[in-house]
Amino acid sequence: MNAAWIKTTAQELGFHLVGIASAERPPEADFLQEWLRKGFAGEMTYLSRNVEKREHPRLLFPPARSIIVCGLSYHSRTDETERISPQPIGQISRYARGADYHHVLKEKLFALLHLMQADTPRPIVAKVCVDTAPLLERACAKSAGLGWIGKHGGVINPRYGSWCFLGEILVDFECEYDTPMKDGCGACTRCLDACPTGALIAPYTLDARKCLSYLTIEHRGVIPETLRPALGNCVFGCDRCQEVCPYNQQADAPGLAEFLPRESLKHLSLEWLATLSEHDFPHIFADSPILRTGWRGLLRNTAVAIGNSHDRDLLPVLRQLSRSPESLIREHAEWGMTRLLS
Repeated sequence: MNAAWIKTTAQELGFHLVGIASAERPPEADFLQEWLRKGFAGEMTYLSRNVEKREHPRLLFPPARSIIVCGLSYHSRTDETERISPQPIGQISRYARGADYHHVLKEKLFALLHLMQADTPRPIVAKVCVDTAPLLERACAKSAGLGWIGKHGGVINPRYGSWCFLGEILVDFECEYDTPMKDGCGACTRCLDACPTGALIAPYTLDARKCLSYLTIEHRGVIPETLRPALGNCVFGCDRCQEVCPYNQQADAPGLAEFLPRESLKHLSLEWLATLSEHDFPHIFADSPILRTGWRGLLRNTAVAIGNSHDRDLLPVLRQLSRSPESLIREHAEWGMTRLLS
C-alpha cells in the first residue's frame, strides 16, 4: 500500500504526525527488562506482564509487518493562562484537562483503517493500539520518524514538542518506512534539573517510584512523607519536566477542541475537591483520564496539596477529611494539618 497515501489520509483525519516503521523488535527493547529488574516500575506490575510481547510487535500481533504510528497534539495556548485563580487550586496535568485521549485516538485510528481497507481490494489484517496494549509505542514512534526519545522519556518532535498522544495500527503488509530522527536534546538537562524529586535519575532513565505523575495517578497507597512537599498543588500528574523543555516552550499549539481544558477543570478549587463524594466522582469526571486515579487517590492528593498550600483557612476542610472512614485519606489529611500548622 502507498505510504504517501496513508500519511495524507491520516493528516486529513486530523493527525498532526504520522510515520511508518517495520514491525521489528526496536533497539530500545534491550532496556526494558533491566529497568523492570531494578524496580523502577513501582506498583505498575502490568508492565511486567507480557514482557516478550512488549519487546517484539510480532509476538503481540503475529501478522504484523508494518506499524503506522500517528501523533495527535493536545497542546493549546489556554494551558498557559488557566492557572490564575483567587483561591488555592489543584493542578492537573495538561493531557488530562480535556476528553479521554483513548477514545479520541481510537476513533481516528479506526477511521484511518476503514479508509485504508476501502482503498485496497484485499482484506487488511490489522490491530489498533492506544497505550493500553503491550507495545513500546515511544520506541515505535522513534522508529517511524515522529521524533526522538528525550531525556525525560517522552517522544519529542521539533514542531510539536512532547505534547502529543500516540496511537498505532499494526498491519500485515510491508510499506515504505521512515527514517528515525537524530537525538536533538544535545547537552541540555533542563528536564532532569526541574524534577523536584530526582525521579529522572539519569538521562532517559525514570525511577517511577519518585515521579509525581506516578505517585498521584498509578500509586494506590501511602505517598512517602519525604516526597509530599514536592507535590505542591499537584492533584493529578505533573508536567514540570516537559514545561522546561525548549522544544515544548516553542511548540505549535493546535488547540484541538477535544483536548481544550474543560471549564470545570480550569480552576479546580482544593476546597471543592476535598468535599467531593465517591458517588459524584465518576459523574463529574466522566470521559476524563482523571478517573484513573480513583476517588480515594484524588482526595489523598488533595489533602497533600492543601497541606502544601500555606492557607490555614482550609484547616476545617482537612479536619473533615481526617474523619473519613478511608484510612488512606485520613492519614494524608492529618499530615496536611500538621504541615499547615508547622
